[in-house]
Amino acid sequence: MIINIVVSFQRNITGNSPIFLPAITRKAGAKVRKNLQTPNFFRNFAPICYCLLLMKGLFSLTGLVLMVLLTGCTTHYRLTNVNRSRIVIDKRYDATPDAQAVAFLAPYKQKVDSVMGPVVGRVAHDMSARRPEGDLSNLLPDIFMYMAKNYNEKPDFAVYNMGGIRAELSKGDVTYGDVLDVAPFENKICFLTLTGEKVLELFAQIARNGGEGVSKGVQLVITPDGKLVSARLHGKEIDPKAGYRVTTIDYLSQGNDGLVAFKDCTELYSPQEDWNNARYVIRDFFSEMMQKGRTIESRVEGRVVVEK
Repeated sequence: MIINIVVSFQRNITGNSPIFLPAITRKAGAKVRKNLQTPNFFRNFAPICYCLLLMKGLFSLTGLVLMVLLTGCTTHYRLTNVNRSRIVIDKRYDATPDAQAVAFLAPYKQKVDSVMGPVVGRVAHDMSARRPEGDLSNLLPDIFMYMAKNYNEKPDFAVYNMGGIRAELSKGDVTYGDVLDVAPFENKICFLTLTGEKVLELFAQIARNGGEGVSKGVQLVITPDGKLVSARLHGKEIDPKAGYRVTTIDYLSQGNDGLVAFKDCTELYSPQEDWNNARYVIRDFFSEMMQKGRTIESRVEGRVVVEK
């Protein structure tokens, strides 16, 4: 799928000189403009010509004069509107393939397909990430919880940010390419400890965001305007004095996406090697489930509920 973006500008032609030019150049330009009439061609294409002069490095006398002339008729633009539409790329475009394009892409396609094409697992139905809660945004933190065993960790809960989930999963086979679409970044799985007080702050920040991916056992009730009403973990109230082990991605552990409570963590374990990328952790989970003959299931189950 491609997003087509149309940006509209309004041109405002003025006689003001750019503020980044030296004062002496601006004064020279003012004198020249009193004696010369700049053609409309320069007026309309001043920004382009100006950039070309800079790129070519024309610092000769002729270049300087042209820069001064163009300075006086700089075209300024003001953003007036932005529209977007989705262009779905599907099998309709395969009806009349271009033979030359197919031949050109063939060797590259073979290489890409050999890496992205292998099936690593199966999902029971279409899955997507949504706020306050979605089946895919439930699945990913659950995967982190399950895979924690490979790190000799036993976290109390997991958090996966909605902004880090960049695609959906379709019912049926899941390829490595699908996993890469979902988690394309270089984020690493990590483990850290928060006090109960900081956990409550974290849950309040998740509420302010309208929800994030949280693992099974987290129960948050939030208001429509993003306030935390209540928070429970595995059926229990949060003890402000206790310590809680959390698994997430290193990007969030740095306090990004408004989850600044993570910055007060202790006992951070965050391997930075490539093998620890989130996408590999997710891929390995799918592969393990496929070897066991399991189809992955995930449902919305009230982990984050908006109070009515």
